Amino acid sequence: MQLTRIDQIELDDVLRKHVMFRQARMGGARAVLAYHDLSCLSLAGQDFSHADFTGAVFYQADLRDSKLDYAVLFGTDMRQANMQNIGLIRADMRGACLRGTTLVNADMTGVDLREGVITTREGEVLTHGDKNENSFNIGADLSGANLSQARLSGAIAVNCDFSDATMRGCKIIRASLQGAKFEGANLEYADLSMCDMRQANLRGAILINVTTNLANLTDADLTGALTDKPIGPTLTDLPGTPDAMLRDHMEWLNSEGKSGKRFDVSGYDLRRGVSFSRMHLTMMRGQRAMLFGTDFSDTQLQAADLSCADLRHANFMAADMRGSDFRNARLNNASLQGAQLMPLILNNGREMTTDFSGASLRYANLSGACLRQIKLRGADLSSANLLGCDLTGADLTNARLEGARLNPGQQELLRQMA
Repeated sequence: MQLTRIDQIELDDVLRKHVMFRQARMGGARAVLAYHDLSCLSLAGQDFSHADFTGAVFYQADLRDSKLDYAVLFGTDMRQANMQNIGLIRADMRGACLRGTTLVNADMTGVDLREGVITTREGEVLTHGDKNENSFNIGADLSGANLSQARLSGAIAVNCDFSDATMRGCKIIRASLQGAKFEGANLEYADLSMCDMRQANLRGAILINVTTNLANLTDADLTGALTDKPIGPTLTDLPGTPDAMLRDHMEWLNSEGKSGKRFDVSGYDLRRGVSFSRMHLTMMRGQRAMLFGTDFSDTQLQAADLSCADLRHANFMAADMRGSDFRNARLNNASLQGAQLMPLILNNGREMTTDFSGASLRYANLSGACLRQIKLRGADLSSANLLGCDLTGADLTNARLEGARLNPGQQELLRQMA
């Protein structure tokens, strides 16, 4: 099939009219670029939501930080395209070719990536690259992507990278996933029935309530995977109900330790078992606790000790975490938007520094958080969202920042601190 080739100027004009269309302005027109060749062009940072790209070619195109939510991408060729941080919410990507595509930190909630082919009027099947290529194909990088409720049944994703991806409720039935990397991925409630997962890497993956009927997991690496089996005492093993323990904790705080009892869940497995939102948990203890997915939003959490805790996918939005100890904790994909992480000033004028040394914060969202003078020595902030953070005086010695989202001012500050 002959594709229509356009240049960057023509593409920008289509975008201008598409924006007007989305705003219901006179002269606007929906972007319909079906069967167009957009190879090597730039859509970076643009909003093409609801556009029609059926059968289009995006070979080596730049789509970083763009939005294609609800777009029709049926049978597209996206080989080697850069789609980092892209929005693809509920996009129709059936039969798309993603060989070697970069989709790091993409939001692909509800995307349709099932099998699909385009047939011409002459009965010819439109293919991109090798005829055997289909769906994800080989080597696509979806690390940190949000694929919640996505449909991947029948997809070929051999050797693809889904590390730290959020794949809750995915339908991946009969997919070819040989050698795929799911290290640290959240596969809660996913259906992996009849999938070929030979030699797949599932180290540290979250496999709670996963369906694996007739799946082939020969030689798959499940080291450290979080399954339905508790890894320590659970909610029912606590010395009292959470409410009673919180009342004792408030008494302990108000009496300066003379009565009541400190809230201590160290070593407990409380994953999604209790919400601590808006609670007063100053000086709580939770060393090595399993608190995956726990809600700490808007919580008073000053001077707490959560060192070595598993806090992946936890919610700390707007929490006051000043002076707390999170050394060597796992906070991959956690939300810390607007959290207060600067030092805690004590009554005697001393300061307690918030310490995240050695912590893993891969793909965490820290946008708008206050990180003044925080300790992040040796922390892993790869692909974390740091936009709008106050990093003044932060100790980032040996911290990993590959792929972290920073604005120009933050980048300049880090250069000065180096």
